[in-house]
Amino acid sequence: MTLHVGTMGWSYDFWKGNFYPEDLSSKEYLAYYASQFDTVEVDSTFYRIPRKQSVVDWREQTPENFLFSLKFPQVITHVKMLRDCQREVAVFLERVGLLEKKLCALLLQFPYTFGIEQVPLLHDFLRNLPKKHRYVVEVRNRKLLNDGFYNVLRNNSVALAWVDSPFMPQTSEITADFIYVRWEGDHRKVKGTLGRREVDRTNSIKSWADKLKPFVDGQTEVFGYFSKYYSGHSPSDVKDFLKNVETDV
Repeated sequence: MTLHVGTMGWSYDFWKGNFYPEDLSSKEYLAYYASQFDTVEVDSTFYRIPRKQSVVDWREQTPENFLFSLKFPQVITHVKMLRDCQREVAVFLERVGLLEKKLCALLLQFPYTFGIEQVPLLHDFLRNLPKKHRYVVEVRNRKLLNDGFYNVLRNNSVALAWVDSPFMPQTSEITADFIYVRWEGDHRKVKGTLGRREVDRTNSIKSWADKLKPFVDGQTEVFGYFSKYYSGHSPSDVKDFLKNVETDV
């Protein structure tokens, strides 16, 4: 299977009754989620390095073919901006390594203030990361979307995240042997906590399915994650996307 699509996070009580069964306890959310989709992006690791037991629990609560993508902690990407963070990186990689073969990709999401002047630092940081993992970089500064930046990612086999967001232009630049998509949406217009779709994303989802299907058919691995801010109900977005890919000719 070369296509893996899921949501950003799973611990949402507002999915009860519209995705999770009403009588499901929060401790059972992940196992149920993993019975519906084969991957998830873990957002909580952006706020703190996960405890060892938490990571082991994630691994044990999911089936053999389930995959986790995880965000690097913000202390690395936002607070220290890759400087003097060797200890935090080592601890984070050691913890997420407990997922073993269920570890999919690790996302470095940078703020707008991470600009062109930081590119040499990024190059050195990526070069020193263990090669056994997949890495993804997402930027919020559009000035970084240039050949020099793409080459830094390409030379380190790191994927540029393709994002669907009102704050960044869409790109189709391929810098690794896999594709990583983040459907972020607009948090200014979508609450994401109502347990239902708030905006119609039908055409956008169909367009993305059309764009990605050739890569899937060509055996390029594609990973994608829907935010609760995309339409307001990311489980429905995942199902619609997969349906479009399967039925597209």
